[in-house]
Amino acid sequence: MAIVHVTDQNFSEEIASGVVLVDFWATWCGPCKMIAPVLEEIDAEIGDQVKIAKLDVDNNQATAAEYQVMSIPTLLLFKDGELKGKTVGFQPKEALVEFINNHK
Repeated sequence: MAIVHVTDQNFSEEIASGVVLVDFWATWCGPCKMIAPVLEEIDAEIGDQVKIAKLDVDNNQATAAEYQVMSIPTLLLFKDGELKGKTVGFQPKEALVEFINNHK
């Protein structure tokens, strides 16, 4: 499955079903750029088990505020629309896969 870009307008719809990992990021954020290829790898390996979505906090401030995202990258894991877990900052692939598996 391809990584999807979500907005304030379609966020609820995109997280409504299944397991969804949302990356709250910004173009100017160094650690966000570091985590992007990690997310691509995870998507290639287990994209059939988890949908990965990216939300640009500069352009979608309402959703970032709703989930109290203060630092980026922040990754939130949802299952069927319900928040299951949160991690902040750069994480290596193994740690993110474990995070996903422990919370889904």
